Amino acid sequence: MRHVISILMENEAGALSRVAGLFSARGYNIESLTVAPTDDPTLSRLTLVTMGSDEIVEQIAKQLHKLIDVVKLMDLNDYPHIEREMMLVKIDVQKQGACDVVKRISDIFRARIIDVGEKSYTVEVTGSRGKLDGFLQALHELRVVEVVRSGSMGIARGAIALNA
Repeated sequence: MRHVISILMENEAGALSRVAGLFSARGYNIESLTVAPTDDPTLSRLTLVTMGSDEIVEQIAKQLHKLIDVVKLMDLNDYPHIEREMMLVKIDVQKQGACDVVKRISDIFRARIIDVGEKSYTVEVTGSRGKLDGFLQALHELRVVEVVRSGSMGIARGAIALNA
C-alpha cells in the first residue's frame, strides 16, 4: 500500500540525510521525497511517499520518531488529506499543428504554458498523480522532450495539522 508520510524536522545540515539513511539501511524504498523550510525557519517539512504494509509503515514511523531531528510526523493515509504534485513538461512543437494540440490539451488539464520557443513549449501542470499521468498520456501523438516532477506534497484536511 502507498503511504504519504509528512515529517516536521529540524532545518539543519544532515537532517535529510539521516532520514534517507534510515530508509536505505533498512531496505525501504522512497518513491518520492519533497522538502522545504516552513514558516518557521528552524523547521522543514518533508513529505515522503513509500510503499509497504501498514505494519511496515508503522515500524518506519517508530524508527523516524527516534531520530533527533524529527519533531513530529504523521501518516497522511490515516486522515482525509489533499495531495498534489507539480510537473514541468517540455514538448517538441515542430510538427505541423503541434502548437494547437499543446494549447488544447493544456486547457483541458488546466495546465499553463510557461515558456514558448521556436521548437518547444514548456508546460506546468499541478494536480494529483493521476492527473499528471493523464496529461502525459494525452500528449501521445507529440514528442515529449523532457519531464520533471516534484514528487508528492500533502496536507491533512480540516483542523488536523502537523505543527510544532
